[in-house]
This record gives sequence, C-alpha cells and structure tokens, in this order.
Amino acid sequence: MADDRDPNSVTVALATRPARDLPELDEDGPAPDEPVFTDLYLPETGGSVSAVFGMDLSTPRTQGRFVSHPTGPLALTQEDDLHETVLVAVPPYDRDSLAAFDRRGSRIELTLLDAAPPEVAFEG
Repeated sequence: MADDRDPNSVTVALATRPARDLPELDEDGPAPDEPVFTDLYLPETGGSVSAVFGMDLSTPRTQGRFVSHPTGPLALTQEDDLHETVLVAVPPYDRDSLAAFDRRGSRIELTLLDAAPPEVAFEG
C-alpha cells in the first residue's frame, strides 16, 4: 500500500486481538493474552463522514498505526500519530525497511507471525 501511494505518505489504523483468537499459532507463539496486530482500517473509510464532521468517526479506537515515510527517516517523527505502537516503513518498503516504535520513539522488536484472524461475518 505504501509503495502504491509513493511519493505520498499513507497512514493506516491497526487494531489488535489476543493471540488466543488466532487458532493457527502453535505452542511456541505468543502468550494467549498477548496482543497481536491483525486488522487494519483503510484511510479512505468514512471519508465523507470525516469531511462533514471534521473527524474520523468510521475508525474505532486502535492500538497502533502504520505510517510510511517516502523520503525517510526510518524513525518516529513529531508528525506521526503517536499511538501505543507505530510501524514505520520507508522505500523500498520491504521487511528490512519496516520498524516498530513505542510512542516515545524507542524502537521495539517486531515479530511476524504466520497466522490470520478468524473471518467475521458482515451483518448489514
């Protein structure tokens, strides 16, 4: 997504689920109560609502944020939305150009898991 938006930056809200909600994880995975980023909310969702009310009412409260920095740095900046955890990506947008930070800007370990959240039926 960041590569598609380059040279513009992108910001995406990230939500977590407890690891126990990911049945594909094995015993060596995170503890059952460990939060795992599983869901994202695309920035265009609710654009017309945001335009009318001046705030994003379509995205629930999330624990994290993904931001791209098309011209760098691979660090948290004052312009970034300071969530509990912020994932920052820079070109060429591969695994080596992605890092996680806490809201103070300290780099934290990022562990990738081979799992998917359970599908939730849409009720509309």
